Amino acid sequence: MPHDDLRGFLDALDGQGQLLRITDEVLPEPDVAAAANAVPRLGDAAPALYFDNIRGFTNARIAMNVHGSWANHALALGLPKKTGTKEQVEEFIRRWERFPVEPEWRENPLWAENTLEGDDVDIFQVLPLIRLNDGDGGFYIDKAAVVSKDPDDPEHSGKQNVGIYRIEVKGRRKLALQPVPVHDIALHLRTAEERGEDLPVAIALGNDPVISIVASTPMLYEENEYELAGALRGAPAPIARAPLTGLPVPWGSEVVIEGVVEGRRREIEGPFGEFTGHYSGGRSMPVIRVDRISHRTDPVFEHLFLGMPWTECDYLIAANTCVPLYQQLKADFPEVQAVNAMYTHGLVVIVSTKKRYGGFAKAVGMRVLTTPHGLGYASTVIVVDEDVDPFNLPQVMWALSTKMNPSGDLITVPNLPVMQLAPQAQSPGLVDKLIMDATTPVPPDDRGHYGNQVRDLPEAAEWLDRLQRLADRG
Repeated sequence: MPHDDLRGFLDALDGQGQLLRITDEVLPEPDVAAAANAVPRLGDAAPALYFDNIRGFTNARIAMNVHGSWANHALALGLPKKTGTKEQVEEFIRRWERFPVEPEWRENPLWAENTLEGDDVDIFQVLPLIRLNDGDGGFYIDKAAVVSKDPDDPEHSGKQNVGIYRIEVKGRRKLALQPVPVHDIALHLRTAEERGEDLPVAIALGNDPVISIVASTPMLYEENEYELAGALRGAPAPIARAPLTGLPVPWGSEVVIEGVVEGRRREIEGPFGEFTGHYSGGRSMPVIRVDRISHRTDPVFEHLFLGMPWTECDYLIAANTCVPLYQQLKADFPEVQAVNAMYTHGLVVIVSTKKRYGGFAKAVGMRVLTTPHGLGYASTVIVVDEDVDPFNLPQVMWALSTKMNPSGDLITVPNLPVMQLAPQAQSPGLVDKLIMDATTPVPPDDRGHYGNQVRDLPEAAEWLDRLQRLADRG
């Protein structure tokens, strides 16, 4: 059965041995973040962390690393916790075929137990805020689903957006938001400002595990995240109407913050230790005025540690970055076999493909750079043959070592867009991009000597299964 709220999923993780409850008293800083920094190093079955004894706080409860391993990610999708990385991506693709699944409106949302409005709003009363990295410029909310609508077409459910964006707490009812230009909320805000309006938003914290996955999936502008959640869950996603803005928010959230992004108002936001593994610096960013907070009693604050990969963030945005790129490439090039865009939200993308003719792989690489996500993220694209598993890095390195000839297989495209957080950009938001063709040349490309490649023995696959069964018994 799919999970309708965060607490239900935490209980499920506990039952599978994937939740570690820290009962000793800990310091809010640095202990909570340091533990979340460390726990992914336990491997692909690292547990989530739950803190409820934090010095200086009363009744504070913080959950970290909820999606921070392939085991937890599998359980979020209702799969056995030992499901492998490639298998999870393949299952994600299969479930995408069900899309769209209409959400289900429900009454009496869990977050409606308590309310603060107007001048009574004080986010510090509701959330046990902590800094994650020692260079952060303040307290951040970094795993909330931010809901907004296209001001020009608010009734179009596909043009609504549910996305995860970093949010700095600037005061008891003031937040700063970083909308990357390629993201949907940036388009919504631009439209609102062109109309001379503020942009209403609802910020949902502590969500069921699939909501966090879809909110960080780079979907097309007119694709509805709740409809993808239904496809991934195998059941409609439960939603409710936020009382102040009327925006659709997850039914089972711990906290719902409502307000507006104030048109044409900017303040310095940052620095923040980002998913690139670097601090992003301070920039002038939009400001949110908070007008209402609704929350469960003693809400669980779900936080997300970011730093040098791999952290929870990398598990959260791994499979769901691969699949949209695969779907978009496959529509134009049926020869594409698989896409691995797990690394730093797709700043590096590895594609395996068959070829129609010489130069075909380079054309596939160019298409990656022009997908909606590739425009703002993909800076290096590696293209390999169909018999090379892009999720198997030794195989990819073998392809680069033996198939790629720098004299003709490195294509640099200058001055293309990239997100401003990309630290390699000489000018923020602009970078030269690279395509590496590590495929076997096919006619009329006759370079190299590839007539005698060693292939797996026909019996190797059967023996792999046999050996795995023997190892499992031992």
